[in-house]
Amino acid sequence: MSSHSTYGFGSLVGLDHIGVGVSDMQASLDFYAQLGFSDVVFDYSGPLGGLEQATGHAATEARVVYLRSINPTVLGRSGVKLVQLTNRPAAPIPEGFAYGEPGICEVCLHVKGQAEFYESLVSAGHTSLMAPDDQVLEPYQTHCGLSYVSDPDGAKIELIEWSSLEAGWPHPTGPQGVNHVAFGVHDIDRTEAFYRALGFTGKLFDASGVNEPMNPWFESVGRVPPVQRMMLLTSPHGGALEPVQQDPPGADMRGEWGHLGTFEFAIGARNLDLALAYLKSIDVPLVGEPVEIAMPDGQVWRYAYFQDPAGLYVSITEVRA
Repeated sequence: MSSHSTYGFGSLVGLDHIGVGVSDMQASLDFYAQLGFSDVVFDYSGPLGGLEQATGHAATEARVVYLRSINPTVLGRSGVKLVQLTNRPAAPIPEGFAYGEPGICEVCLHVKGQAEFYESLVSAGHTSLMAPDDQVLEPYQTHCGLSYVSDPDGAKIELIEWSSLEAGWPHPTGPQGVNHVAFGVHDIDRTEAFYRALGFTGKLFDASGVNEPMNPWFESVGRVPPVQRMMLLTSPHGGALEPVQQDPPGADMRGEWGHLGTFEFAIGARNLDLALAYLKSIDVPLVGEPVEIAMPDGQVWRYAYFQDPAGLYVSITEVRA
């Protein structure tokens, strides 16, 4: 399948959602609703096939609630998928995970008025992980403001405002959906090349250094803050990817599939069959068989998994109404 065809990149459409393991679904639904995620795409309970290799278990059952923002914009196009395992206890967030080690680092929301929104969340009793901070990112001198809070199970939630990009847009203040997922990698140049072949052909920034506001996260787990190279790879259709490489490298923090906190991300497809044919054409093998789950309300959720160069299990997903 040519990337220049009508269905470029096999109909892949950028970051679709981030998977978050939860221990109390109702508590997490309440929290993420405060972040604007109250549009329920589906709410499914039952077996999840095709995950034997990814999970190391013969069977996986879970309640899965897929949420989209009620106020999405071009800077926050993606959703979240809350997963509560029901046939075994969920593993905790990997011990010692700070930021940028191999694993899924965060959920990043675009928020207009992020500093004020951060204050409203902290005032409501949610845990602060980083106070608002302004940064200018190379190579385009892109300005952003950012802050962090924690979800009920300890996942890092970044609130970001791309001031350079949103100027003049007539959008109301508040959260606008998922802007990107950050994840740690071993070889960021190899990761960039890999995901460019999956449609992430733009790059908003590419910067290296010690991100000083993150230093307490590393110091709290007994590490000297590393130099981190970060880049934001964008798609013209969906959310973005932020691979991170540390120097010196950190330990493997991928953890078990379905662990509490952020544990995976999914790339969307307009048509899963075309997407899987495209993966095959560029020699990206699947991990397990594709799965199709029919919902009681007539929706169909289809997905398959592959493993990326950093060893992360990544989903390709399609939801049909």
